[in-house]
This record gives sequence, structure tokens and C-alpha cells, in this order.
Amino acid sequence: MKAIISHDIDHITVWEHLFRDMIIPKYMARMHIELLSGKISMREYTLRWSDFFKNKWQNIDELITFNNIHQLPSSFFIAVNKGIGLNYGNTAAMLWIEQMKSRNCELGLHGIEFDNAINMKQERDLFESLTHLPHFGIRMHYVRNSDRTFQLLQDTGYRYDSTEHSFRNPYKIGRMWEFPFQIMDGWVIENYKKWQSLDLVKAKENTLKLIDKAVDQKLEYLGIDFHDRYFSHSFKTWLDWYVWLIEYLKANSIDFVNFHTAIGEMEAIGDSH
Repeated sequence: MKAIISHDIDHITVWEHLFRDMIIPKYMARMHIELLSGKISMREYTLRWSDFFKNKWQNIDELITFNNIHQLPSSFFIAVNKGIGLNYGNTAAMLWIEQMKSRNCELGLHGIEFDNAINMKQERDLFESLTHLPHFGIRMHYVRNSDRTFQLLQDTGYRYDSTEHSFRNPYKIGRMWEFPFQIMDGWVIENYKKWQSLDLVKAKENTLKLIDKAVDQKLEYLGIDFHDRYFSHSFKTWLDWYVWLIEYLKANSIDFVNFHTAIGEMEAIGDSH
């Protein structure tokens, strides 16, 4: 089994949310609940206020640096449309797109449109025009999908998708590869709440169960989704969890690949039969 770790970019600045959605008041409520419930320290609480006033809600540079030092393929999904708590514009996105391209990151679209063929095609074309990439994949924001989404993504021309959450090996939908993923940071640490409900010890225990299930299911690729925003001492449990997970996988001889490499491996095996 190999691991594919990818990162969704949901936020870039604090001010992009001003008067546009409820993200800021929800953020305030969340960090107070986490502090009062003992899930975060006073230092984390203070650092979150610092992030707020610095207008910084992303840690893309820090995450790329960590991944590169540890020889982990960096795969990022970045949006070119707004929707459901995602409000950064394309000027801000382009600064990071150029940064990621110059640092050999794999780029995919963090999709907003999931059920309208025309809008989905326009979104894909816009991403292609901004990135100048000939082939790329997608993951839907909030992993939204309908019974038409995956076929529409194939029809739209994506090389791969990683929206499905299931314990399945990658499979093809027409010419598009579907890469189900099994582990997401928020689902593990928040445990289906709107705030951190587990400590690091319990988060590790639950993660090991998911990895064991992937092994039992004989998965060829373990899909992991970690959001760049949490690669920070402002979210120490999340940061420590990610670092621990990388160390654990390496200690157990799990290699890391990106989606394009995995596609090449699978197609090579197919061609050999």
C-alpha cells in the first residue's frame, strides 16, 4: 500500500469572509468552545487571535516546506470559484498557484460546481486558463456530489477525481480515474462535530483503526486529506497529528506518491496484462 496525501485550500485570509458569510463568528464560537472544554491550550487560543489580526488563515508555504524536506509529494486542490464558506478571489489564488508550480507541487481544482454540466465546464476551463496545465484532477469542496457528479466530471475532461469517501481501490469512470480517500483531518479530530472533540491520543487511535481497515481491505492507495490551515501551532493537535501520521507511515515502509504517479503506476500494470 502507498499513501496519497492531498491538501484542500479553503481559506487564504480572514478579511475575505467579512460581510460575506458566517465563517468569522463560527470561528470565534469554535475556539471558545475548544478552550472551555480543555481541547486547546491558552497558547493556541492566543495564537488564533494572532492569526486573526495578521489576516492569515493559510499555511501553504509552511506545509510545502515540510513536505519537501520530508520528500512527500505536495498535492493541492485550490479553487477558482466561491461557495459555501470559500471566498478567496482568483488574484489571491494565482499568487499561490504560481508558488506551487515553481515548487513542483501537483495542482488540482477544489471544485464548487457539482451538478450542472455547463457550470462545471466553465469552472474547469477557467482553472485551465489560469494554470496552463494540460491535465489535472479535482476534489469537490465539502466533497459534495450527486448521483450525476462523477459522470459529469468524466464528461468535463478531468484526469482524476478524489471526492468519493470510501474504502475502495481507484477505479475508472470512462477515461477518468476516481481516487476514493479514507482519512480526513476534520473527520478524525472533530469526530463529526463542528469543533475539536478529540485529543491527540484518541485521534491517533481512531486513525490507526482506519489504516488497519485499509490494510484489511487490501487497498493499493491510502487517501489522506489534510487542510493547510491546520499546519500551525494555532491548531497544535492537528499539526502534531499530521507530523505523527507521516512518521508512522514512513516507519511502516509506506511510500508516498501523488495522483499522477499513481495513475502512471496503475496504467503501467494495466498495459502489462
